[in-house]
Amino acid sequence: MTQMQQAISGKITNEMSQVAAEEQVNVEWLRDEIAKGTIVLPKNVNHTFKPKAIGKNLRVKINANIGTSPMRCNLNEELEKLKVAVRYGADSVMDLSTGGNLRQILKTVLSHSEVMIGTVPIYSIASKVLKNNFDDIGILDFEDVFKEIEEQAKLGVDFMTLHCGITKRSLSFLENDDRIMGIVSRGGSIIRAWMSKNNAENPLYEQFDRLLDICEKYDVTISLGDGLRPGANADATDRGQIAELLVLGELVDRARKRGVQTMVEGPGHMLLDEIEANVKLMKKVCNEAPFYVLGPLTTDIAPGYDHIVGAIGGAIAAMAGADFLCYVTPAEHLSLPTIDDVREGVIASKIAAHSVDLVRNTANVRKRDYDMSIARKKLDWETMFNLSLDPEKAKQKRDYKPTDSDYCSMCGNLCAIKIDNII
Repeated sequence: MTQMQQAISGKITNEMSQVAAEEQVNVEWLRDEIAKGTIVLPKNVNHTFKPKAIGKNLRVKINANIGTSPMRCNLNEELEKLKVAVRYGADSVMDLSTGGNLRQILKTVLSHSEVMIGTVPIYSIASKVLKNNFDDIGILDFEDVFKEIEEQAKLGVDFMTLHCGITKRSLSFLENDDRIMGIVSRGGSIIRAWMSKNNAENPLYEQFDRLLDICEKYDVTISLGDGLRPGANADATDRGQIAELLVLGELVDRARKRGVQTMVEGPGHMLLDEIEANVKLMKKVCNEAPFYVLGPLTTDIAPGYDHIVGAIGGAIAAMAGADFLCYVTPAEHLSLPTIDDVREGVIASKIAAHSVDLVRNTANVRKRDYDMSIARKKLDWETMFNLSLDPEKAKQKRDYKPTDSDYCSMCGNLCAIKIDNII
């Protein structure tokens, strides 16, 4: 049985008890919200790790993407990215590998992970089919896609991005509306191209019940992908994006009836003043399903700094009700992220999530900030370092000599706190 099915039956699982303790919420309340679908607890029956939950009135969670590419494939480097992501606060990691031995990479990531693991299964099949020629997209066999989904479920993947909302109907709204960037989702572009080449409906939509069979068996949480998300601010909240969202709302209802846990992915690029409306619209259309957003990115002109842009958009989205932030790294739009990019991306998203958690005081998170203020008042540098999101960087920036370690190089003896402490 899935976590949702057990919650509906009135059972409190060990995973629910662990999450309730960590989040400092009533476990009966948590079970009720999982039963309703407003909270998901992604944990494959074949994957062992400390579980976390995503959704209503819980801490805002963050995800870090890792994975190889055909141009750069180093499994040890990806494992180090996994380690760094978790160390700096990622609640989940998605393996988006497209280069190398994909099955072995996923198995290794799953065996090393201390957090939930997500994937986009169509990447694996498309990587094989399109290895030599993109024009071969038409011969992609969705039987292979379904087999890949089941194989990854057997291996222990906890949640999967499945682009089920791209349909002939939703695409018709996209095609009848001007859009600068077109489709920027890899999965979305693959499915649309396949549909066009074959003049056929999206099999992930047509055979959604088949997906539910697989996900129910292994308790895989479906992350309904936003294949028509905007890739430029000028494209945000257009007809194609909204048309897909309406389909996703229907699929959330169908999944809940089967007791399959489901969350919904949200837009990428969006102006500041559109974010709140988009989050509230999604929550309304999808009956308060957990919302997973990429960024959003609030400006298009900051390559190299998109982790900052994403943190700005993520904070606004989470304040409006988004539950899960997918990190953005400094490499966004430019290259495969390095280990340092992963660290910076996680910390930027962590700052956004924590800032919102402070407003809600979820799980008593304000205590850490309070303790930091006390440490600063005492000029207790070691405690300040220990409370920091990135202690190593804080120590590096400290720039002090052992003989004058009670103040920093900014103010020296004119330190306001030092002077105030004399009184």
